[in-house]
Amino acid sequence: MAAAEQQPPAVDGGKVDITEELLRGQLYPEAAPEEFRALRAKMGGLLQSIASADMDLNQLEAFLTAQTKKQGGITSDQAAVIAKFWKNHRVKIHESLVNQSCWDNVLKNMNWRVDLKSQSRHVDQINTPVAIVEMELGKYGQESEFLCLEFDEAKVSQMLKKLTEIEESMTALTQTT
Repeated sequence: MAAAEQQPPAVDGGKVDITEELLRGQLYPEAAPEEFRALRAKMGGLLQSIASADMDLNQLEAFLTAQTKKQGGITSDQAAVIAKFWKNHRVKIHESLVNQSCWDNVLKNMNWRVDLKSQSRHVDQINTPVAIVEMELGKYGQESEFLCLEFDEAKVSQMLKKLTEIEESMTALTQTT
């Protein structure tokens, strides 16, 4: 299929369907499909190594220099393109990898305030302090959910005790490794 005949990528639910054929047509239309597949696999492997190590610019330069000197490695032009791509997209790639590694929702934000109860079924609860906690939950890049909780003093103490237990467990794990 000639580049002029290329169809735009299909969009499905916000995700773009980028096929190997589309990439070849846009980047290297003169390359044979098998030749492009091998080049894409090589570049994909290099980018995967770079991303998994979250290389800084010095590490990237050393890595790409080694790749250009390697038998069957990459050209200096290809190394320059990879370096430019990584410099421009490192943060986005890192965030994407972190988000993909999250199994479930994360706490994105939390706000709180303390109010005095002005109404209650029980008269003895009027004018007692309550903590109102609003948590923003969700995966980054997706719409958030909000959870609003109300705690009296006893529940705040209970929550703090549990959080202290969690902190102590995490500290114990980090000190033993």
